[in-house]
Amino acid sequence: MRRIAIVDAPSNLGLRPPTATSVPGCAKAPGALRDQGLVARLDARDAGCVTPPRYDPGDWRPGDGVAHTKHIANYTRKLADRIGSLVDAGEFAVVLGGDCSILLGAALAMNRRSSEVDGHIGLIYVDGHSDFRHPGNASYVGAAAGEDLALATGRGEADLAGIEDRRPYFRDSDVVVLGIRTHDEYRLDLQAAGIACRPAPQLRAEGAARTAQWARKHLAECAGYWLHVDVDVLDPAVMPAVDAPDPGGIAYAELELLIASLVATPRCLGVEITVFDPDYDPRGRYAMEVVDTLVAGLAPAVAASHEDGPAGDGDRAVPEPELVEPKEVPAASAKSADAASAKSAERVPAARTPSEASSADEATKPGKLRRR
Repeated sequence: MRRIAIVDAPSNLGLRPPTATSVPGCAKAPGALRDQGLVARLDARDAGCVTPPRYDPGDWRPGDGVAHTKHIANYTRKLADRIGSLVDAGEFAVVLGGDCSILLGAALAMNRRSSEVDGHIGLIYVDGHSDFRHPGNASYVGAAAGEDLALATGRGEADLAGIEDRRPYFRDSDVVVLGIRTHDEYRLDLQAAGIACRPAPQLRAEGAARTAQWARKHLAECAGYWLHVDVDVLDPAVMPAVDAPDPGGIAYAELELLIASLVATPRCLGVEITVFDPDYDPRGRYAMEVVDTLVAGLAPAVAASHEDGPAGDGDRAVPEPELVEPKEVPAASAKSADAASAKSAERVPAARTPSEASSADEATKPGKLRRR
């Protein structure tokens, strides 16, 4: 049995400011999730917080390169040290972000580990957006949270993409992207790079557990993998508290099953949760639903024994309920851990409309301008 260790990574350095006089609220996410009892409910060890530098873009302007580059690079090293120590101790690392730029800390830690185990570490990237913007496909770069996958695969300025002369942190062939929207502007670039991808509609049609099995098989030759989960993979009808809400996402039930199926093996070394913004959740409603999903989804990680070894066929399949292809966005639900292996007769819950999901308070409505 391995224990979950939770570490906070409350960095918002990878996002543009929402207004000229404010800062992104996702730095508050770890506290909001802890307030809902996440640590106790997971029976996890509290591994503390890696404190980021102060958010201050200064006189940065679009076209100046990635904002906060020096601070993000320094923070990446600190976060990589902490994640690496948890994984080396045999614990399952759960990193509470923060924006998507914290992926670089995990990526550096995994690349260091790949040198130690003499095998490549893979990445399963569950996100509503590809975050694959880089100088080769965009007129300018600027917000690392919109470029983190590109940086993690060696694209972009070396100060972030090649820390410790480790470039790329993940090979393109060792990356699987799940849940992006079909209209993602860099989807074809992923395809050209040979990065395996299953957009949200295909994920839903194939089923969450079968999609997870497909992703794990794609990384079968890796010596393990890291899991990135951006909560904007959820449809904004059920999760509006993000910086870049985008229609066409998945439901809580599907995310829970996807996580459960991906962590139910010792080959999964840890997971990060990103982009939840409590500023758009004044009543704590969405924080509670995220925690319920994580508690149920991460339950198999505790049961995954290290005795099977990091690269054997110790993958344990998580039974999948029979999921119909949804015509509408299913309702968010607080489900127990048993729901991850529900009976085949179980169906996706009924839809909740966007107005129902966000009518509680005007403050739950994020601005339409993307801050990445």
